[in-house]
Amino acid sequence: MPVVLKIDEIECSYGAVKVLTGLTFSIDGGSFTGIIGPNGSGKSTLLKSLSRVLKPVKGAVLLDEEDLYSLDTREVAKRMAVVPQETAVNFSFTVKEVVIMGRSPHLGLFQSEGKKDFEMARQAMELTNTYHLADRLITAISGGERQRVIIAKALAQEPKIILLDEPTSHLDINHQIEILSLLKRLNRENNLTIIAVFHDLNLASQYCDSLVLMKSGSIFTLGEPEEVLTTDNIKEVYGASVLVRKHPVTGRPSIILLSQDSQSISKKGRVHVVCGGGAGAGVLGLLSGQGDDVSARVLNSGDVDWETARFLGIKVAEETPFLPISERSHNENIKLINDAEACILVNIPFGRGNLKNLEAVSLALEQSKPVMIIEEQDIEERDFTGGKAALLYNRLKEKGAVVLRDKTALLDKLQKILP
Repeated sequence: MPVVLKIDEIECSYGAVKVLTGLTFSIDGGSFTGIIGPNGSGKSTLLKSLSRVLKPVKGAVLLDEEDLYSLDTREVAKRMAVVPQETAVNFSFTVKEVVIMGRSPHLGLFQSEGKKDFEMARQAMELTNTYHLADRLITAISGGERQRVIIAKALAQEPKIILLDEPTSHLDINHQIEILSLLKRLNRENNLTIIAVFHDLNLASQYCDSLVLMKSGSIFTLGEPEEVLTTDNIKEVYGASVLVRKHPVTGRPSIILLSQDSQSISKKGRVHVVCGGGAGAGVLGLLSGQGDDVSARVLNSGDVDWETARFLGIKVAEETPFLPISERSHNENIKLINDAEACILVNIPFGRGNLKNLEAVSLALEQSKPVMIIEEQDIEERDFTGGKAALLYNRLKEKGAVVLRDKTALLDKLQKILP
């Protein structure tokens, strides 16, 4: 695909404060590029530079191999449209009046809109599913509808490129998906080149072809989502510990934040977590994030909890995927429990292959060790053994296991039993 936008060693400043330094990259026609990075990294400033709002003090921005800042404003507007972060309209225009404003680059001085202009506005509204709102006041529609109207206004310009600054900010998840699905469709079906600033890494991963990751006014790295969104890159740029997995449907990177609770519990003794299948990832991340010595029960290689434990450096008893717990793994699990000061059983389902985990937890109670069960769902709904798991599970309660409803209650309990 031909390059439509080239950024060559640009440097931008606000007065004496340098904000962007030495940025060089290019945007291919028909691509969907996301600009990501923490607050203050220069994302919005870069977008301002690309949209002629902030002229670089050094370097050049080339649009179709021409200096963006030497082109006529009207000519640029025919090729490139901008959707700002704030889309509030404070005047009582109708939706169709707002959209037709997008035709101004194609009109001469004092020239009124003609048949083609109204037709382009209608097409833009149909593309964005806003035509039914044409006679409504822009001030009387929802945030998601208004965002679609502003995109329709941009499309009425007939641009080849559209720039968006956090297009889903202030929208609920339903409207976020609606707006981004619309943009992706326009990108694919209309070959519209899209450049957007994203705050949400998962949304950027699922919708963008390529990503530009920024740090402190410079490009840290760029490339396809799989190349950019790695645990090391996110740790280096955001200072956050995350687990990156393939999305089960799209295959794109999916980022799981490993939370670090502000509370602090004792660092004395190991806490053993019986988990699996992703049910324990949050607990493992929470405890490890506080510096606690954590181990985990028999985990199948490759599942979410196994990857979380491996990433965090947690000691595990490990089993081959799809096989029942072997005596070797069972004994390793028991040894980890023996070395622990407390045992936690998370909300996992039970089949015949992992019943031995309940037997291992029962041994902890026999040794008078504290056992905490995080119960978010009744055991009967998670028992696929014909009642055997429920029987062993309920015996744990009868022997003194403490039932908790969430991770907050778990932390409170651990603070009391691990002085």
